[in-house]
Amino acid sequence: MKGGLEIVQPAGWPAPRGYANGVVTRGRTLHVAGQIGWDAASGQIPSDDLAEQFARALDNVLAVVAAAGGAPCDVARMTVYVTDLEAYRRSRAAIGAAWRARFGKHFPAMALVGVAGLVEPRALVEIEAVAGLVEPGARGEAAAAPAPGGDEGGP
Repeated sequence: MKGGLEIVQPAGWPAPRGYANGVVTRGRTLHVAGQIGWDAASGQIPSDDLAEQFARALDNVLAVVAAAGGAPCDVARMTVYVTDLEAYRRSRAAIGAAWRARFGKHFPAMALVGVAGLVEPRALVEIEAVAGLVEPGARGEAAAAPAPGGDEGGP
């Protein structure tokens, strides 16, 4: 168990790369609303680059998790919505680097969904998340975010 999470992997299945097949949470559950790549200070989306918006959306998800007392290792599930699947595929190296810089080798249960559009017209990506938060004071050493690794995995 890492933080408030237990990774579930069915016996005999190949190891997933860049996600978990299932995650059990304990403690408190935080549901993070869809976050886009906006800048909190300006209220604007500063870039039309999908990878940059993805990185900023991750930062916004983690800001909500931190505000609830959580850490990156507490994120149990993410759903990523993108308006252009081909742009996502072309940006995988930059997206993977952004992921590793924030989550290291922690991979929650994930889904990527192509959508026709998002409410904010300039938004190219929106990320929802669920985090399993341990009770305050119960974290101990498990709270530290995993160290970024050289693994090529990532969303």
